[in-house]
Amino acid sequence: MSITAAVPQTDGRAQRIPLSYNQQFLRAFDKGETDGAFGHRHTLVCGWRVTGAVDTDALRHALDDVVERHEVLRTAVVGDDEGGHQVVHPPAPVALEVTDLPGTGVPRDLRAEEFLNDLDAAPYPVRELPHLRAFLGRFDATDAVLVLATHHTSTDAWSLQVLMRDLVAAYRARAAGGPADPEEAVQYREFARYQQEDADSGRTDRARAYWRERLAGAEITGIASDRPNRADLPSAYGVHRFVFDAELSRKVVEFARAERCTPFMVLAAAYSVLLRRRTGTTDVVFPTFSSGRYEERFADSVGPFFNFVPIRVDTGDCATLADVLDRSREACVGAYRNEIPFARIAEDNPALLAPFADGLLAVVAFEVLQSAFPLDGEEADGPRFTEIRRRTLSQRVSSAIPDGGLWAMDVLPGGELAGSLKFDHNRFDEHTARELVEQFRHLLATLSSAPRTPLAHL
Repeated sequence: MSITAAVPQTDGRAQRIPLSYNQQFLRAFDKGETDGAFGHRHTLVCGWRVTGAVDTDALRHALDDVVERHEVLRTAVVGDDEGGHQVVHPPAPVALEVTDLPGTGVPRDLRAEEFLNDLDAAPYPVRELPHLRAFLGRFDATDAVLVLATHHTSTDAWSLQVLMRDLVAAYRARAAGGPADPEEAVQYREFARYQQEDADSGRTDRARAYWRERLAGAEITGIASDRPNRADLPSAYGVHRFVFDAELSRKVVEFARAERCTPFMVLAAAYSVLLRRRTGTTDVVFPTFSSGRYEERFADSVGPFFNFVPIRVDTGDCATLADVLDRSREACVGAYRNEIPFARIAEDNPALLAPFADGLLAVVAFEVLQSAFPLDGEEADGPRFTEIRRRTLSQRVSSAIPDGGLWAMDVLPGGELAGSLKFDHNRFDEHTARELVEQFRHLLATLSSAPRTPLAHL
């Protein structure tokens, strides 16, 4: 089966390029052109406020420079009898839509978020190359919103940061009348080949042994949905967004520092207790995502590097929230020290994926977003780009994920904790999403202020 259009190559690359483990993982969730991993809403859409005049011609050239620099943006995934391969196509112009944002009496920050949400809800077919589109909404000559949209089969959240950094550099070069930086980037195809070469290394063997022991007898913890999954219904994803109050956010960050934890470890502990309460199981396993760039040379590369990482927190003999935090810290440290492609973990622990086949359960992944290359505060000439991270507007229709749900948290530059819970309306009511977030907020507040609280008292 051809997942994307296989147009003849004209750039001289005739050799077969293997799929990465992640691309193989995505193929397992292929449901066609409108749903699933290769569906037209499995996308990443991010926005930046732009302060200063924008040269749209320079921006168009810079967008094309980025597509030339990162070949994964013009790469198709093609299925075949040998498991599939990648096909790289020649560069093509990026679609840039420029519109005026009329004054509506709504504050500009809120209008910018509405503009971003509208574009996040739009379909972007995987067959259309390059996998990058840009939208510039202008309030006036010196105040605008730039939105980038990519298909998730070609990028991940870290990649969007890399793309924006490279786009800003290329824009400034073009606006100054010169060419973009000709320095070559490490391509995603090199990562796919690296994974093949590393498949049977000693490091991989040691990590596989760790995961076999760590996940023995485990299943990912699924949450009971409001309605069973129906194969005849396409997914209908929306997102509930929220920002916790400044006092709670400050307490969580300070508590994490005092306990020698990362904020993710604290949030993961609260999420583990939430899953325990919702499901009745004391042995909790939930998936999170890493950047997948466990080789430093790929830090500046673009592609679907993100890696599914299972976090197992056995709370069976935990008496207090503090005990759960200790288990969360241990689980996170072990997971990241032994990170390998999730496909290798699943090979050795097939029972882990059982909830995905249960129509009454939904797996909700939990992650904390990472800002790899913040652009705020740069002193270079030209417009200033500030990512829109504080988002409060929920969406009935949003970009989608292949299956289950996705809970994402973000520690904002001002210290606030912001989050989003993406869910399928065919399986969950919005009331359920709000209830989950409120229960999580309560657990997080209790953990950060009274960690010795007995679990039995919650």
